[in-house]
Amino acid sequence: MKIIVAPDSFKGSMSSAEACSAVEAGVKAYNPSFHVKSIPIADGGEGTVEALVTILDGEMIAENVFDPLGREVTAEYGWVDESKTAIVETAAASGLPRLLGEELNPSNASTYGTGQIIQAALKRGAERIILGLGGSATVDAGTGCFQALGVKFLDDKGTELNMNGGALQRVAEIETGTISARTRQVDWIIASDVTNPLLGSEGAITVFGPQKGVTPERLTDFESGMERYASVVEQHTRKEMRNQVGSGAAGGFGFTLFSLLENLQVESGFELISRLGELTEHISGADLVITGEGKIDTQTLYGKGPIGIARIAKKIHVPCIAFAGKIEGELSAAKDQGLSAVLPIIDEPMTLKEAMESGPELLTKASRRLMEIYHLKQEKGDVRK
Repeated sequence: MKIIVAPDSFKGSMSSAEACSAVEAGVKAYNPSFHVKSIPIADGGEGTVEALVTILDGEMIAENVFDPLGREVTAEYGWVDESKTAIVETAAASGLPRLLGEELNPSNASTYGTGQIIQAALKRGAERIILGLGGSATVDAGTGCFQALGVKFLDDKGTELNMNGGALQRVAEIETGTISARTRQVDWIIASDVTNPLLGSEGAITVFGPQKGVTPERLTDFESGMERYASVVEQHTRKEMRNQVGSGAAGGFGFTLFSLLENLQVESGFELISRLGELTEHISGADLVITGEGKIDTQTLYGKGPIGIARIAKKIHVPCIAFAGKIEGELSAAKDQGLSAVLPIIDEPMTLKEAMESGPELLTKASRRLMEIYHLKQEKGDVRK
């Protein structure tokens, strides 16, 4: 029996790679002879680097960089030496997991640390950079990152600013001639499933600002700062990117990337991993697909990783089961998308903290239970009905 294991991360509990290991352990505990192919998935946010490193047989490189508030931390990026590819995600240095809830500070938070990682990758000899946008704790439009790469952001007196979310409204001029030549020479792949524009009711501030600490009474201030910044950049580049699909990703990071870089292509984070991991090819020869993520709800049906996996499986007529730490909402439409069933991994009453700490163990046990049920259905000959 051949099984494809392709879960997203169970955020706060286990990465997609760790989830793969947990499912595989459960399957093998039931029958060691089953062939299991693990393909961790992600959508451009947290877990993208680890997933792609696993798929591309790369390695993790650690660097000392700044977190969103300028504190020194160790963050990792992926490196594939054969193709000189660096895999970076904004969540590594500049992500929400770096801050406690009470530390969220959109005025001071910066993506400078992400720029430091990119700079380190360039020094290592990167010829291609895959940058995953997602999970950032910032609304600085990626200016901190580009400052680390040599761009100068000046106020109306010509003084260089230290960029963060609060400084956007003070930007009067930018200088891009100082940007690292290597930054312009490499090929960029931006991995993101966010399609929001930069501004407006569906923009970076309104939609994503609150999760980064923007309070309701400050929304207008941050929105006007972002709009002022966008006008300065568009005047400098002669390109209008504020309405570009995905320009609102990672607190407006997408906008600055689209505006200042040329050798750039944008790809859905899931589609990128699907392509590089040859998901369709692997699933076509499988008997069963197992996916999952921490929480599965109606939002999952709008294209998150597990539903992407299910759609592929449906086309090839392979049953697909999803595990979740929490199931919420009406999911009957999931079957139309290719999910045969959505199963919880919790097997007894416990607190959220206990569940997250026990995630890998719970997922392993749930996977073994699934195999027992699946085998029973196989004996009856109705697995694919």
